[in-house]
Amino acid sequence: MTIRLRQLEAFRAVARTGSVTRAAASLKISQPAVSRLLGHFGDTVGFDLFQRRDGRLVPSQEARFLLGEVDRLLDSLHHIEELTKDITDRKAGHLRIACLPGFATSHLPGVLADFLKPRPGVTVSLEPDRPERILEWIIGEQYDFGITDGFSGHPAVQSETLDMRTVCILPVGHPLVSRSEIWPEDIANEGLIHTRRDSAFFRALEGTFQQRGIMLNSLVEVRQFTAACMLVAQGIGVSVVSELDAQAYQTCGGGKGLVSKPFRPSLPHRLTLLHPTHTPISMITLEFMEAFRDSLKPYLLKT
Repeated sequence: MTIRLRQLEAFRAVARTGSVTRAAASLKISQPAVSRLLGHFGDTVGFDLFQRRDGRLVPSQEARFLLGEVDRLLDSLHHIEELTKDITDRKAGHLRIACLPGFATSHLPGVLADFLKPRPGVTVSLEPDRPERILEWIIGEQYDFGITDGFSGHPAVQSETLDMRTVCILPVGHPLVSRSEIWPEDIANEGLIHTRRDSAFFRALEGTFQQRGIMLNSLVEVRQFTAACMLVAQGIGVSVVSELDAQAYQTCGGGKGLVSKPFRPSLPHRLTLLHPTHTPISMITLEFMEAFRDSLKPYLLKT
């Protein structure tokens, strides 16, 4: 038995309109074409499809049993067509994002909100964790897109590294807030809040101090820049963090006691965008990656 989609469309159109003429108009085809489609469909199923009553074509008892399934099938196909169009237009799909914890509560929610507003069919899974875990997820293809730092490469991962500007953050009222920029010499005697000692950024920061013959005065070790921002705002030491995190903390309303100044010499915070090597990237993921990348442009270190 070979049933064609156009035959089902003609069958439903006639059942709804009660007329070959009106069915042909709704399908935008000729009346003979509708008659041929009905004839072939009737031959295929082996029973009469319609009976004529008071000038209308009325589905036979057998045809009424069939009509419900035809409705469900054609409605499903229509939904698939609409969904396919939405996916092609990048208005539907699912994003799986793994990121550093600081991003999940600062910069990323705003980017996601702007991205999702014109795309009501897009859903998101957002998972914050440490860099080691993010890498495991991307290698295992559990997430489509990762935002991390300290990445050193892996054959199962495609990456793009962006150098972000850093700033020295100070409590409001600190004697150094009058400076236009801050050098290691300026904060040699200040208690420094910094990232983990095993992080790539801490090693680079410590190296900057050592190159100038200055010992880094460690006060508090934290995992994320956002924690450093909160501590500095409470008057506990100073810190060198990504300008993006400093700005996001201030705009979230919790950083009233924080002032940021350019840190010299320029020390980049290397942020890396990841996606699996062996999994094709969906169009919606590509578009979000572009939107996220664009959101970082104001904070990129100019070379």
